[in-house]
Amino acid sequence: MAGILLAAGDGSRIGQPKALVVIGGQSLARRGIGLLEAGGARPVIVVSGAASLDAELREPVWPAADHGTGGSDRERPAVISVHNPRWQAGMGSSLAAGLAAVPGECTAAVLALADQPLVGPEAVRRLIAAHAAGASVAVACYDGKPRNPVLIGQEHWAEVAALAEGDVGARPFLRAHPELVTHIECADTGRPDDIDTVEDLARVTALLGATTPFRS
Repeated sequence: MAGILLAAGDGSRIGQPKALVVIGGQSLARRGIGLLEAGGARPVIVVSGAASLDAELREPVWPAADHGTGGSDRERPAVISVHNPRWQAGMGSSLAAGLAAVPGECTAAVLALADQPLVGPEAVRRLIAAHAAGASVAVACYDGKPRNPVLIGQEHWAEVAALAEGDVGARPFLRAHPELVTHIECADTGRPDDIDTVEDLARVTALLGATTPFRS
């Protein structure tokens, strides 16, 4: 079960690429990797664009997840770095790049956004459990409203990539095939707040109890 972290945007309204923004001592890129890995997704494909994330990918996840293997807290997840040269075309091109990089043995992929640090790993776990129970498409909902993360079965990747244009990501596919979608309530596991503006960043930082929102 793969995870795909979309982290290619330039964060124009914040003043720096959002993937490099630091909250609570950890960048949004590292938080997103940790979210997917702690939720049970491996490998994690990180799609970059506006900024190189090489330094972020060299650092271990903090705090790292222990999946009962007896590993050290400093273990890092298996990460595949993908650069999207067409990142300015929008999220759709990054989603297509991420799906193309998923190893063939993975039966599904969980899609997450780097700018939603309040989403909890339990949401990822619930989507994976839904897939294990037979769902080919599963969407995390918060008080009944579909948001992120989203799980897409391998059999749908080609169509998802073909329909993904601009900043819409998987939305055209989900709207075209409502009969395939299993909605999974996740309001008790976290929040899907986006960080699009400086005000959003301040609010989410406060919710996380952080004091250093920007990378130095």
